[in-house]
Amino acid sequence: MTEPPHGEPVRPPDVPAEPGHGEVWDPGPDYGRVAPREPRAPDPLAVAVGNASLLGAGYLIAGRRALFWAAAVVTVSLVWLTYTTAETWCELLVVLWWAAVVAHGWWLARRHPAAGPRRGQRLLALALTVPVLAAAGWVRFDAHGVADEVADARADGDCGAAVAAQDGVAFRHRLVAAPSAARGDAVVEACERLDTAGGYLSRGLTGDLDSLETGFRRLGAVLGESGNERTVRATLDRFLGGLPTDDGCLTVSIADWLREHVPGPKDLTGPASATAARTAPQALMDCADGFMSTEDWPDARERYQRLLDEYPEDAHADAARKGVGKAGLAIELDRITELVAAADSMGSGYCRKPAKYSQAPAYRKGRTRAVFVGDTEYTDKLPEAWRTDTAHASLVVCTGEAEAGDVVETCQYRDHNGGIGSVRFNKLAVRVKGYALRTGKLVVDRTVQLGGESCPGIVRYFDALPSRMAVTPSNGDVRDAFGPVVGR
Repeated sequence: MTEPPHGEPVRPPDVPAEPGHGEVWDPGPDYGRVAPREPRAPDPLAVAVGNASLLGAGYLIAGRRALFWAAAVVTVSLVWLTYTTAETWCELLVVLWWAAVVAHGWWLARRHPAAGPRRGQRLLALALTVPVLAAAGWVRFDAHGVADEVADARADGDCGAAVAAQDGVAFRHRLVAAPSAARGDAVVEACERLDTAGGYLSRGLTGDLDSLETGFRRLGAVLGESGNERTVRATLDRFLGGLPTDDGCLTVSIADWLREHVPGPKDLTGPASATAARTAPQALMDCADGFMSTEDWPDARERYQRLLDEYPEDAHADAARKGVGKAGLAIELDRITELVAAADSMGSGYCRKPAKYSQAPAYRKGRTRAVFVGDTEYTDKLPEAWRTDTAHASLVVCTGEAEAGDVVETCQYRDHNGGIGSVRFNKLAVRVKGYALRTGKLVVDRTVQLGGESCPGIVRYFDALPSRMAVTPSNGDVRDAFGPVVGR
């Protein structure tokens, strides 16, 4: 450097010389401004590694703060987009962005004329990036482990285990591995829908067939989504495991519905129909036996007959045949009892419409126990040993009103005016029809005449002396008249 002349001040090299006499000094437009800082000399590898953290650390190492903030905004936006949408394509965008900032950092650093290896920059970049990537990798590994547990539980049809496993998903998993967490959420949501469907099916076990309809439609909707086959089957099996119920008739109605009305694919209708076929015979038997115990004979016979018609080879077939016969006899007996109770004359009840009771003792001439109906003014005087109820009788005897029979004798009586008049005394003629109860056929058709006391010493009458009067039969006279009818 040239020394200044003696006596002149030393002037810094970047300060312009003062103007001479008569000259104006112009410092220029940039005078007084701080010169921009030159980007530090970067290590391309360090910048690339720093950017691999997705925190923009490489741009800071390269001294590019504007790029750092811009990269941070993009990174946060992409991560949040992935978190909110949980779509795989969003994760691909993040990966592409990661590769782009790494490559851009490398390229940018390589352009610097002083680019070269810097130990400190590399250590700093590794200190920032390795923990971030390690943490992200561990969280993703953990999230996929949870996803595997959920998938295994669903494959086993165990919704409870799937939900319990998904409960382990935290915010960090949703932030770093959103699609994986979302798949677990979908499994949980499907399990919740299955739980709701199971609730409807459970109500169906109480006889609410509308709930059964709803439950099966919801099962079908979940089954239509891929991967839910095992969990749907598990829900269906729990419902079908509730059959048979404690009420045989209720089980029959549910089994009928399962055979005829189950909506959905064969994966639902097949097991439902198979369970209906398995439980229906015993349920029909239990239902019929229940009706027998409450003396509801027609419904009992109908259930026994259904069992024979639909399951003729079932182990309960023999018992059902006996049940049909027993119920049929009970129906006959009820009908006979009603007709007998309604027979208060020759033209009503059993006397008008005789019917058979197959279990009645066979009618044989001789000593027969009978039921007496119709006009029972005189038959009520017969011995109790001659009578029985409809369940044990072999003969139903219908009697008509008593009419005048044969003349017994004629007697003279003085009337109220002192005159003498003749009164004829007649036996009592009663029309009798007897029906064999086992067949309902007419076996006796005659008119019996009851004898009795005639020509009493005093005759009581009103107005004029009657010309004809009936004898007064005793209990013995009644027995003598009706004895031949019942073989006595």
